[in-house]
Amino acid sequence: MTIVGLIMKAKIPVNPRNLKWARESANLLLEDVASRMKKDPDTIQEWEDGVSTPTYIQLETLAYNVYKRPIAVFFFPEPPQEISPEKSFRTLPESEVAQLSPRFLQLFRQAQAMQANLDELNSGTNPAPRKIFREVRFNPTDRLATLTRKIREYLGIDLATQVGWKDRRMALREWRRAVEASGIFVFKEAFKLEEISGFCLYDGEFPVIYINNSMPETRQIFTLFHELTHLLLGTSGIDTENDSFLRSIRGNNKKIEILCNRFAGEFLAPTTDFARLISGVDVDDALIEDLASRYKVSREVVLRKCLDRGLIDQSYYEDRRQVWIDEAKRRRRSSTRGNYYRTRAAYLGDTYLNLVFGKYYQKQFSTGQLAEYLGVKVDHIAGLEATFLGRGSFE
Repeated sequence: MTIVGLIMKAKIPVNPRNLKWARESANLLLEDVASRMKKDPDTIQEWEDGVSTPTYIQLETLAYNVYKRPIAVFFFPEPPQEISPEKSFRTLPESEVAQLSPRFLQLFRQAQAMQANLDELNSGTNPAPRKIFREVRFNPTDRLATLTRKIREYLGIDLATQVGWKDRRMALREWRRAVEASGIFVFKEAFKLEEISGFCLYDGEFPVIYINNSMPETRQIFTLFHELTHLLLGTSGIDTENDSFLRSIRGNNKKIEILCNRFAGEFLAPTTDFARLISGVDVDDALIEDLASRYKVSREVVLRKCLDRGLIDQSYYEDRRQVWIDEAKRRRRSSTRGNYYRTRAAYLGDTYLNLVFGKYYQKQFSTGQLAEYLGVKVDHIAGLEATFLGRGSFE
């Protein structure tokens, strides 16, 4: 056997406390890890107790496939200090946070890693000339119309421009550009979670928004502004498809979540314009579709505004909403995978790709570091670079 082969099969002196920390921070049971590793739970327990240790090959599988962690953290003298979901998502009930899936926790850590990347790439200073999260603050007591007008003026996009966009894809692209130009990086991922549309992590220098790319573009647009509201209130947050958790929270936290939803709906479909178009007209599916197309929003946003104005009852609202949710789920399940490089470029976005490749072309870091910043293997860089150089936008 070669020396390399012996090393790969040798037992590795990892820190057992870090193995336990990685499992618990991923919300995984011993049985979950054992199943993925094709081992007995007692073996995983022995690794965490320090009675035995995994081989290097086993450690690679644990790090990259199970815990989604850099392999180096398992050799640290102590588990890394991280901001927990409980501290980040304070507006959510503790019961909801406790049930966050391992996949979401992986995305949560990924978002924290991207914030660290941005800090390194920019030497600790956000490069945006204007930073909306510093220059605009929401007072929850302000009128929604006042808040939406303030943000439209800041982003430089009036209603006429929004209505004139060709389609929803263009709307998502333009809204994302406007938000990123204001100092907030927006990333996308296929969450593989039907109940969560997106989330944001607040930071005084590099706040980020993550959007579930598996959702319809109209839902992604709503999520973008739901999370923007959180950031302008100085909080992190999660946008879920089901708002039933609102019944289990009280006080200021409930006010924040309600405001985030109301702001997104009012911003995207302003009441003054909406009221003019809806006046004296019977509400039916055709009208809802027309208004949704006008504002480039989901039919649910229009339906909610009709409910708030007393134009439909709660039963009609719940019935139509459920029909559309079921339709969207069927479309997501039947969708096919696209081109890897285009998808990856869309997830990272123009702003981040320009930043990373720009620094790389200035020879500020190695090819290996470039791969780390992009979240791809080294042999995938060329394909992603060709996509980056060949197109002006990746939405």
